[in-house]
Amino acid sequence: MEKPLLIKVNPIDNVEIAVNDDGIKKGTIIREDLISVEDIPQGHKIALSDIEKGGKVIRYGEIIGYAKDFIAKGSWIDEHKVDLPSAPPLQELPVATKIPEKLPPLEDYTFMGYRNPNGSVGTKNLLGIMTCVQCVEGVLNKAVEIIEKELLPNYPNVDGIMPINHNYGCGVAINAPEAKIPIRTLKNLADHPNFGGELVIVALGCEKLQPEVLFDVVDSKSVIMLQDETGFEEMIKRIVEKSREKLEILNKRKRVECPASELVVGLQCGGSDAFSGVTSNPAVGYAADLLVRAGGTVLFSEVSEVRDGVHLLTPRTIDEEVGQKLKDEMAWYDNYLDMGKVDRDANPAPGNKKGGLANIVEKSLGSIAKSGTSAIVDVLSPGEKATKKGLIYAATPASDFVCGTLQLASGITVQVFTTGRGTPYGLKMAPVIKVSSRSVLKNKWQDIIDVDAGIIATGEATIEEVGQQIFELILEVASGNKKTWADHWGIENALCLFNPAPVT
Repeated sequence: MEKPLLIKVNPIDNVEIAVNDDGIKKGTIIREDLISVEDIPQGHKIALSDIEKGGKVIRYGEIIGYAKDFIAKGSWIDEHKVDLPSAPPLQELPVATKIPEKLPPLEDYTFMGYRNPNGSVGTKNLLGIMTCVQCVEGVLNKAVEIIEKELLPNYPNVDGIMPINHNYGCGVAINAPEAKIPIRTLKNLADHPNFGGELVIVALGCEKLQPEVLFDVVDSKSVIMLQDETGFEEMIKRIVEKSREKLEILNKRKRVECPASELVVGLQCGGSDAFSGVTSNPAVGYAADLLVRAGGTVLFSEVSEVRDGVHLLTPRTIDEEVGQKLKDEMAWYDNYLDMGKVDRDANPAPGNKKGGLANIVEKSLGSIAKSGTSAIVDVLSPGEKATKKGLIYAATPASDFVCGTLQLASGITVQVFTTGRGTPYGLKMAPVIKVSSRSVLKNKWQDIIDVDAGIIATGEATIEEVGQQIFELILEVASGNKKTWADHWGIENALCLFNPAPVT
């Protein structure tokens, strides 16, 4: 019989999670003072003591809920046995009270990137084609098929074509206050470092989102208005010819050695489970600290997966202004959910719960482990561009696709994505490094997962060792020396705008 293996995160926790692949069977003697009184699935919690009705259920040293009824020692604790606690009241949160000291800088770490005229550095060499309205997408996609088949093979230094397709531009309240979010997202996507400053703009002609709305200065030679063309074939010809001109320029782009401080790395999780907060996310957090020490920029996000752990983050903000902005972003999202009459606990998916997460509180406490231990130097509203070095909180919804799109707009050139249940998610605009929280997932998806953090749970490696591996892989991937599995297979999820403004 396999020896029972469990993980306890904090000494004051009154639960542990089962590590064994098959969980722990009823009647298993775990220790002299602990016997399982029912089957405990992998990743799920076992009560270490009797918990009275209304008693605290503690994990990560924090209250993740209250017992709905009496829970006997050795019992399985799942989402059905726990009541959700209240979210931390924002107005009472201390800010900038526990600012972490700077760790010693890491010097001489470099990667091979594409340096752009505006000072940014890319990790890919892509032809970006911005659309001003969804109406043009069908024509553009036909043109892209031709470009990829007939033109791209002649430009071996170009990694691909990136049409920025979206469902915005018309039929929307473009002057509504919150329309600033999708508009600035599109502006910043168009300026992404991986496009090298070259861009083709495809508009229809009658949409609300005219090129002048997106760009302060419009190069009319790069704009194609489909309503000005005489039929479908002329539309295609114009897009193809303009793309050829840009490809000629992009093909001359060369990688040069750049300091690691030029990297902008996004952190995200999807398909999380109970291991995410003890293996993959802490390892990514360690890598994040290394990146910050190397002078780089690191973004973590997902408001609904931060909200219940925000009391642990506000003290780490660098000053009162940044701390207040973090609280403001949380308050904005609280109101956003209230307007939709949705509770914050609507976030966990069925797979999250099957993986052992009881509620959004437990999920949040594991999610924020990705942020490491550095001071938070800035807070970005959705779609804002990062302008500072260091650890930044970029407010986004938790949806993988919306978060990914907004992080791209904020300027990430590599993303590290942790998962416990598994997802084939990928982005074309930036490489995505997949980190599994469990070894069983890596073994199942050898050709999708890039790093196995599950070996932390089984004691085969430390958080620091896996974190160092992730840090070094980021440099290799950013340099083009190693492809992520998502890039190897060409797994590319569509961009997905966050638009809280009205649709007319």
